Amino acid sequence: MRITDLLKKDGIVLQAKMQDKSSTIDFLVDLHNKVGNLSDKALYKQGILDREEMSTTAIGEGIAIPHAKNAGVKKAGLVTITVPEGVDYDSMDGEPSNLFFMIAAPEKGSDVHLEVLSRLSTLLMDADFRGDLLAASTKEDFLKLIDKKEIEKFGEEESSTNVEKSSSKNEAPSQKGYRILAVTACPTGIAHTYMAAESLEQKGKEMGIPLKAETNGSGGAKNILTKEEIANADGIIIAADKNVEMARFDGKPVLQVKVADGIHKPAELIQKIADGKAPIYHYHGTANENSSEENESIGRQIYKHLMNGVSHMLPFVIGGGILIALAFLLDDYAIDPKNFGTNTPLAAWFKNIGGSAFNFMLPILAAYIAMSIADRPGLLVGFVGGYIASTGATFLDPAGANTIPAGFLGALVAGFLGGYLILGLEKLCDKLPKVLEGIKPVLIYPVVGLLMIGVLMCAINPFVSMLNNALTNGLNSMGNSKILLGCVLGGMMSVDMGGPVNKAAYLFGTASIASENFDIMAAVMVGGMVPPIAIALATTFFKNRFTESERKSGIVNYIMGLCFISEGAIPFAASDPLRVIPSCVIGSAVAGGISMVMGCTLRAPHGGLFVLPVIGNPLGYLLALVVGSLVGMVLLALLKKRISE
Repeated sequence: MRITDLLKKDGIVLQAKMQDKSSTIDFLVDLHNKVGNLSDKALYKQGILDREEMSTTAIGEGIAIPHAKNAGVKKAGLVTITVPEGVDYDSMDGEPSNLFFMIAAPEKGSDVHLEVLSRLSTLLMDADFRGDLLAASTKEDFLKLIDKKEIEKFGEEESSTNVEKSSSKNEAPSQKGYRILAVTACPTGIAHTYMAAESLEQKGKEMGIPLKAETNGSGGAKNILTKEEIANADGIIIAADKNVEMARFDGKPVLQVKVADGIHKPAELIQKIADGKAPIYHYHGTANENSSEENESIGRQIYKHLMNGVSHMLPFVIGGGILIALAFLLDDYAIDPKNFGTNTPLAAWFKNIGGSAFNFMLPILAAYIAMSIADRPGLLVGFVGGYIASTGATFLDPAGANTIPAGFLGALVAGFLGGYLILGLEKLCDKLPKVLEGIKPVLIYPVVGLLMIGVLMCAINPFVSMLNNALTNGLNSMGNSKILLGCVLGGMMSVDMGGPVNKAAYLFGTASIASENFDIMAAVMVGGMVPPIAIALATTFFKNRFTESERKSGIVNYIMGLCFISEGAIPFAASDPLRVIPSCVIGSAVAGGISMVMGCTLRAPHGGLFVLPVIGNPLGYLLALVVGSLVGMVLLALLKKRISE
């Protein structure tokens, strides 16, 4: 796609006369509306005004690029006017603006147009090119000038590639790498981001100082700085009007300036770094590991991806779990034991809201694992893969009505499959003609990725169902040994905390209620209550085994455990499965066995301690819960190593 695909003749007005900034904005918005780019003119204009309040989009040198990305835009487009006499547009350099490009970007959908717009921003840094545009006498000449300049800058075959590729074509760096690095970003990530990057890189060439610029645009971070480059660089320039990932620059000389300074003062910024006048930056907080993975072990990379998913999933687990707990607290068990949690309207409301959050938990986990691996293209594939895992869909049962969901473990598989699937697609697409570059993120990655993750997850889910059936049949055969059965069922509830093994034990327990074997359900529920409580106890009494954020999350697990919400333990199990899962399994097995020994019974399939009045031998049940939780806590404290924040 070329720039002229977004800029049409009807969107060009040459030799215009404007009175002030307000009338100029109105004129350009009307022009967008005239060419059919807008669905809501007022909403789009408000977006333009909101952007101007952040900082003026008149960047100096006669250029102004007002822009907005919101729901008022029907399709991406450009409009432009030339104002030879100039107009006061609150320019950064105090001079009148005479060349305007107004950008309209849709709120949702593809970001391909942003790549084209970033090219335009780069081209406008050439003073001769701006002069030629102002001197154009016809719209045809205006468009020809843009086409010609674009081919000169990016090449005929690269008209669809993004600006980041071109901007990375610096002169070969020295053996020690780039002397200076930069990160550019503006609030909307449309124009100024790329103009600042181009200005810094070009000035670096002129000064004989190799410079690489990372752009944090609306389409995601491009031309990303690697660990090696950062380690070898003399310093870093942060030309940004929004937050960027800073932990990676700890201990390096860093200049933090406005994005406009990157456009207008590149020589001054570069010289400060070269002269060693930039202050040393010290990061305060937890490092964000989004930087290059080149020197990391495979295990470390997998851990990073996993924790990215877990950290995004955690609010859904906590928020949903607390509201579900409130539902049980506010409900009346006597109305209908089978529907405990939804018998009263207020309880049903809390249960519905909390359940909605829980329904998003697994798709969110898979989506952000995949996104950590493959950036934005991985988000869709991971999300859908996680959803398919949560439904248990197969080729023969697309709705998953007759299969057991793949649960937590299935979502983990979906996240990693989705992420690496997109990486594989990207490698395959590298062999496609460059003219197809623009359709990769728009068509190939989402469509092919979605189809492939659907095929893979529907192929995996039947095996999970077979595993669950085998577990259920095995449990049925153990009916003659109640204590052993209680230990096995309790332990199964902690194997995957809400996954297929957990669900197999739970379904066995609920089925036993129908056959009036109420002791089995009691062992199942106490086994499911142990993991969150054991973890909560460990975070309270063995704080040096957990991070500050884990200790805070641990407090919530008291409530979730007492409510029989095993999923509260998932973030801890996901981050350290080799220590957390065995500890919880043994603690739950002990609790399930004690429940059987004490002859505890349970007629309700859910509710935790809120159904204590209907538990047979409640004191024995509490004893089983306390002993099992303490066993899990002690084992967890012994297995986990001490950490330093």
